[in-house]
Amino acid sequence: QVQLVESGGGLVQPGGSLRLSCAASGNIFRLNTMGWFRQAPGKQRGLVARITSGGSTTYADSMKGRFTISRDNAKNTVYLQMNSLKPEDTAVYYCNLFQERGNYWGQGTQVTVSS
Repeated sequence: QVQLVESGGGLVQPGGSLRLSCAASGNIFRLNTMGWFRQAPGKQRGLVARITSGGSTTYADSMKGRFTISRDNAKNTVYLQMNSLKPEDTAVYYCNLFQERGNYWGQGTQVTVSS
């Protein structure tokens, strides 16, 4: 059993920044991958970025150079630093944890980029 709680979403102007956080608790294995996905209205959920417990990262092409994913293994927390935000980044952002015994999702946090 794993629980994921996201925070940090909100309304920002184009060009602004946000930092999302996701804290995991429960039966977390040492080896795992945490990441962020997003879903905009009318579109399917897609990968934003992921990071392994060893620190290896993967980004969607549209995020490279603007978003940075990081994690604190001691806190079982993953972060997403979002810079140079664009209106098309508007979506619900979901935290994910994948490990040998399961695939878990948070409730999501709304990010709205608008002037």
